[in-house]
Amino acid sequence: MADQEEEDLRMALRMSMQNSPPEPKRSKPRDAPAGAPTDESPEIKSRRLQRELMAAAAEKRMLASKKDAVASPPVSGTVVSCSGSASGSESMAVKIEKEKEKEISVKDLNLGKELTEAEANQLFLMVFGSEVSRGILSQWSNQGIRFSPDPETSMGLVQHEGGPCGVLAAIQAFVLKYLLFFPEELGKVTKNTPQTLASRRLSNSEFVASNNFASLTEDAKARALIRSIGEILFVCGSNKRAVIATLSVVGHNLEESEGNLTDEIMVKALEDLSIESALDLQKVLRINTYTSQASAFQKLEAMIPVFRSRMGAMLFLISALLSRGLDSVQADRDDPSLPLVTAPFGHASQEIVNLLLCGQAVPNVFDGRMDLGGGMSLKGISRTVEVGFLTLLESLNFCKVGQYLKCPKWPIWVIGSESHYTVVFAPDTSVQDENELEERESQIRKAFDAQDQSGGGGFISVEGFHQVLRDTNTKLPPEKVDHLCSTGFIVWSEFWQVILDLDKSLGGLKDSTGLMGKKVFELYHFNGIAKSDLNGSQVISGETPVQRPRLTKLRVSVPPRWTPEEYMADVTVSSSSGGNESRGKENEAAKPEPPQHAPLVDCIRTRWPRAVCNWLGDPPSIV
Repeated sequence: MADQEEEDLRMALRMSMQNSPPEPKRSKPRDAPAGAPTDESPEIKSRRLQRELMAAAAEKRMLASKKDAVASPPVSGTVVSCSGSASGSESMAVKIEKEKEKEISVKDLNLGKELTEAEANQLFLMVFGSEVSRGILSQWSNQGIRFSPDPETSMGLVQHEGGPCGVLAAIQAFVLKYLLFFPEELGKVTKNTPQTLASRRLSNSEFVASNNFASLTEDAKARALIRSIGEILFVCGSNKRAVIATLSVVGHNLEESEGNLTDEIMVKALEDLSIESALDLQKVLRINTYTSQASAFQKLEAMIPVFRSRMGAMLFLISALLSRGLDSVQADRDDPSLPLVTAPFGHASQEIVNLLLCGQAVPNVFDGRMDLGGGMSLKGISRTVEVGFLTLLESLNFCKVGQYLKCPKWPIWVIGSESHYTVVFAPDTSVQDENELEERESQIRKAFDAQDQSGGGGFISVEGFHQVLRDTNTKLPPEKVDHLCSTGFIVWSEFWQVILDLDKSLGGLKDSTGLMGKKVFELYHFNGIAKSDLNGSQVISGETPVQRPRLTKLRVSVPPRWTPEEYMADVTVSSSSGGNESRGKENEAAKPEPPQHAPLVDCIRTRWPRAVCNWLGDPPSIV
């Protein structure tokens, strides 16, 4: 009997949350669509009458409890404390409030609609292909979006499985944007959410100190994550919509809990879940579409444990793809027959990374489109991005990253290597400020790239070369022009050397005064894969090294001359000259630290040519 009364109470509460009061004796469904038949099937009518009788019974019980209470408050969603003989009513009010909170939690986690069989097949084949291995599926269904428990790397997302690093690195870049540059806006994410935060720059006094990550609260990190996921999904949806994917098993376990989704509930919910086919995905995947940012953020806030669970990375990727639209994703790509998750190691393709950074699943990293003739073209990045991308492959001359990705709005870059994605960032936006000569260099390079139809090979036609000279107002001596054009095409490296030797007055970069400013700044590199930390006091003799993500601080110096060789030659001459001991000591003190090298330095030099880097401890790893 008690169980029946509890069920009656729950039913009454559900009805009380509707826009109008319950009407127990209704003879036909409310708000019947125009033109819809009024006749009900026996099964529907039976369920409706049962529901109305239960609601009426619950109402009688609630009215009886009010009469018994001396000073009982009206139950309208706000609980007012009672005293004295109203203690029984107070207990009832608390129970009612808990039930309403549970109902709201279930409502926030409205599991949404199921994909059709055709949609599930298209999605699964697009992501994994028809011959995906169980190992790759295991990688992608066992990677949550979770912060590092280590205080020194607490701002970073931890990677446990190979494969989803491209997804995690993209989210990490946006999380850093909010933690570094918008700390004061990590308030309640569901209220007064600004439409865009990208246009405003903050002063240095508002930056989070780079060595103060241990002070970040779990609440601030969670809100930064919610903002980041929401922003990425709306970018994928052309700032018009965001699709959020969840799992049907969440609802089953939430009904058995107190209504609040937790990590423990997610672990239990996913105990027997295995995704090995499109059918498996269709059975459990549920989606909701949001056009309001406030509603989407509220949903994401309720779903944080879902994204922290082992299915988090896969659900986020699916959400991004559906926000863009599966047909639009395929139209973005140069070869839509290939899976987005690449074999044999299950890495995220460049198309996935580009989708998360710029909202389009294009496969290339150059600016704009490249016309191949015959109506064919290759698609690149079409707009300025919030956070950027650099790759080791450019230093190996396999590709050319355009200015959109190299110069994002915020000094944060996803770093790509042959097999992994990591993140580099600067706590100060001034690292992207250019002096006069750097701006000139960027102008010339951009004009050259606009004429480069080789796919980033670094050469242009004679006609294109003359266009570059006109566009950049560069006045080369006739003999230099004839020499560069003698082979029928112009190579960037040869053209650039001529520009370096050409005086500024003629449009070149040679500075006869030798007073070019030296740029010095700090970068931080984060690798989310837990590795052995061999630095300093972290390792005690005979003990196993600590396994944790790596955060490395780099000191970056861009020399005052336009080639490292000239700069280092000057340092050698200066330090070896001098006529007395004090002069020698002075030069010795001024001598910079010897440069250190790692593959990451090659990536950094694609953004800041001639950069010299130094760090303490182990070299930063991009694999």
